[in-house]
Amino acid sequence: MPSVRVRYAPSPTGAPHIGNLRTALFNWLWARHNDGKFILRVEDTDQAREVENGLELIMASLKFLGIEWDEGPDIGGAYGPYHQSERLPIYKKYADELVERGAAYRCYCTNEELAQMRAEQEARGEPTRYDRRCRWLAAEQRAQRESEGRAYVIRLAVPLEGSTTLRDFIHGDITIPNDSVDDQVLMKSDGFPTYHLAVVVDDHLMEITHVMRGDEWISSFPKHILVYNAFGWTPPQFGHVPVVLGPDKKKLSKRHGATSITQFRDEGYLVEALLNFMTLLGWAYDGQRELFTRQELIENFTLDHIHSSPAVFDRTKLDWMNGEYIRRLEIGDLATRLLPFLTRAGIEADLETTKKIAPLVQERLKRLDEIAPLVDFLFQEKISYDPKTLVGPKMNAAESLHALRAAGEILDGMSFDDAEKMEQALRAAGEQLGLKPAQFFGVLRNAVSGKTVTPPLIGVLQILGKEKTMARIGDALVKLEKLAM
Repeated sequence: MPSVRVRYAPSPTGAPHIGNLRTALFNWLWARHNDGKFILRVEDTDQAREVENGLELIMASLKFLGIEWDEGPDIGGAYGPYHQSERLPIYKKYADELVERGAAYRCYCTNEELAQMRAEQEARGEPTRYDRRCRWLAAEQRAQRESEGRAYVIRLAVPLEGSTTLRDFIHGDITIPNDSVDDQVLMKSDGFPTYHLAVVVDDHLMEITHVMRGDEWISSFPKHILVYNAFGWTPPQFGHVPVVLGPDKKKLSKRHGATSITQFRDEGYLVEALLNFMTLLGWAYDGQRELFTRQELIENFTLDHIHSSPAVFDRTKLDWMNGEYIRRLEIGDLATRLLPFLTRAGIEADLETTKKIAPLVQERLKRLDEIAPLVDFLFQEKISYDPKTLVGPKMNAAESLHALRAAGEILDGMSFDDAEKMEQALRAAGEQLGLKPAQFFGVLRNAVSGKTVTPPLIGVLQILGKEKTMARIGDALVKLEKLAM
């Protein structure tokens, strides 16, 4: 087999959604699995749909995922240029060649004539399609239209008989009768090619060996195969990857939540988890194993394990997977990733403090953006809360007051450096009062945090430090005394 060359060819119309990036990922994994090349090509011939910074958003999304390209508009390569808008003379050359071969023809129909034709077809209850009237023009009729200076498009002369078969390595052979295929436009009157011509010419000239794209393009495949046949070129291997659906089994869209990779990044999903999760949207190793490193995905990715049925985007599974990857991180790495989320929440944390916090929350986090509400109390000078939350479970205010006084006395008389001694002393005090750990520790937790749920209490006390801990216990005692009156 020749060296694998695959491409991702987006239009610069905005940030790519999960489905598009999943297709890019499949292509990249296949290239890396075979020590091949992954090419980034920009399909920008429909310039009316371009958005400002569209290409930058695409590149940033790929770079976030670690999908690097070997050739592209920014780094060049032997098969450039990689913007279709810079390849217009190439497309004109090949479109004219098809006309000379008799495999394509110039169509001089105006927009008004085409609209009238479609209206008449609809009135007869027929499918709307070009009726090929310019295909049968005599030489003198063509010469007359040329002399009038009439604008024209170039259409493919689709064979009127037979059928066209695509050998799809995901869906198997797909055959379409040629008489159901329209004489599609290859070159528009403004000198820009349509997708159907440009994609074939580019894939051929760039020596693409495998085309993996969304299965929404299956309906277009006969047009492309017929263009290959018209040139006498051998098509690359095709595979149409399944669409990504939301939990409601409808095509994934913004109504299902974040769909751009930058949104997922900002919500605290790790790139390792996203890469793993996206690969499993339509691919499986053995139907059981779900966690893979980047290198393991590269080593194990093969085309025969791509599913032909749609994949369902399950955010619950993504959350689970993200939590698994969070727990795999080294503490320093986790702290570095958590710090921006603390800063974004208005918390003035530093890396050293975040390193102390990281092991306390590592087992609890599913997403990095969950960190702020868990630990914000650690960075506040004063905490506010409903005094009633100071009353422990199945306890009254007086009992809670007594428990908190005991905890305060224990803590006031010891160093905060030894976590084990702190916990042993507090547990012993709770047992002497006949309280369960959940009751005794719960009262203390509420007093120092103002929350009923926090990271492990002893670690919290150590980060707060003795001075701030005792000050908060003092404030809580005043509130409990009022409740107990």
